Amino acid sequence: MTSSGASAPPGFVTAVGHPVRWGLVSELARGDLAVRELTARLGQPQNLVSYHLGKLRKAALVTARRSSADGRDTYYSLDLTMCAGLLAGAGAALHPGLRLAAPPPATPVTGRVLFLCTGNSSRSQIAEALLRHRSNGAVQAYSAGSRPKPLHPHATAVMSARGVDLGAARPKHLDEFTGQPFDAVITLCDRVKEVCPDFPGSQRSAHWSILDPAADPAGLPAFERVADDLAERIDFLLHTLVTPEERAS
Repeated sequence: MTSSGASAPPGFVTAVGHPVRWGLVSELARGDLAVRELTARLGQPQNLVSYHLGKLRKAALVTARRSSADGRDTYYSLDLTMCAGLLAGAGAALHPGLRLAAPPPATPVTGRVLFLCTGNSSRSQIAEALLRHRSNGAVQAYSAGSRPKPLHPHATAVMSARGVDLGAARPKHLDEFTGQPFDAVITLCDRVKEVCPDFPGSQRSAHWSILDPAADPAGLPAFERVADDLAERIDFLLHTLVTPEERAS
């Protein structure tokens, strides 16, 4: 016996239900990627990947931004916070007992994470400080740049407003970390992604395509937006790092 009042599937289910779209969100959950990278990872033709990216953008799950290094490239980003909300709604639509609760705080984790950008003056410094702060110092966070320059005062200001002191931060060249192993190496600007060296022993790398706030005429508000974006991404990153027990096993 079927219900004559059955409703349509929740938006999240229809948005990601196609195998190609599920493959796309699975890859983008790890970091921002260009179409050429997505076609290579999924083994699908570019026109098909572009078509399904369009569907995901229409569902507001994926956003796109032109590369600041090469205007011919476009980086696609998955909104994990939007996914979390829609997933919770999808469970509740099927049965009240399947309503998803907000995820608990990440289990205490350890690890070594390196953030890279061009100048190491704002984005990567903010990311380093946020990860160290949000993990209570358990994660060893570092940052560097391909062309280091002095710390931007707006970066210091936005972190101070969040209770994090950047007074001891210093610009560092990425060569300072050559040969060191990391659990994750994350590039934050499109230019440094093109010149990022390999770090032997690193378990994974990812790209977060974030515009340089120092180039934004908005000034301090641009730095605040970058800090908010990084804080959200880092909260999700914490769920992917290993616990001390996992590292010991």
